[in-house]
Amino acid sequence: MPSLAAQIREALAAFADFRTPPALIGGLALAMHKVVRATRDVDFLVDGEDADRLHGLLLGLGYRCLHRSVDAANYLRGDEGLDVLFAHRPEARRLLASAKSWDTGLGRLRVIDAEGLIAFKLQALVNDPSRGRDLDDIRSLLRNNAGALDMARVRRY
Repeated sequence: MPSLAAQIREALAAFADFRTPPALIGGLALAMHKVVRATRDVDFLVDGEDADRLHGLLLGLGYRCLHRSVDAANYLRGDEGLDVLFAHRPEARRLLASAKSWDTGLGRLRVIDAEGLIAFKLQALVNDPSRGRDLDDIRSLLRNNAGALDMARVRRY
């Protein structure tokens, strides 16, 4: 079974020519904001205009599409999950454009800021109130980044 690290490296190579490079979101992105928790998949925010191209690339890498809509897609290859949110709305596009680049052992990763992660996790809770893990993640982001967060932005979300 390939590791999440190998999966991310492969995805970054596949995304190299995208107009706006995708940004890491979800459980793995939390680590860049002082929150560590176990996760079993990789989550990216991708420009909505790259949806068809991304779909073709992932199918070419052997992923199977489990779900695809205008807003999101879920892919699986063996036991490797890769989930995507598509940035169409102005706020999601802004978050994607402003994602910070980090040089890591996996390569150059773009990661959504902590306030943006809170926004996505709040949206997930609105969509499915039973998602307790998202509420725990929000609390951890708030606690571990208290002095650095733009709380006016968080409250707006």
